[in-house]
Amino acid sequence: MAVPRAKTSKARTRRRQTLNMRLTKPTLIKCSACGNEIQRHRVCPKCGFYRGRQVIVP
Repeated sequence: MAVPRAKTSKARTRRRQTLNMRLTKPTLIKCSACGNEIQRHRVCPKCGFYRGRQVIVP
């Protein structure tokens, strides 16, 4: 079994961990009713439409 030669430093460990903790931008799509950019699978706050139906009254 392989054994590390030296202790992994805090800087090296944290640098590796931060690559996996990065935030990603949410995917935005255009609303089919008004053209406003919204997140996927969400009701449009501007017009209240979701999947071609009026769900809420803005």
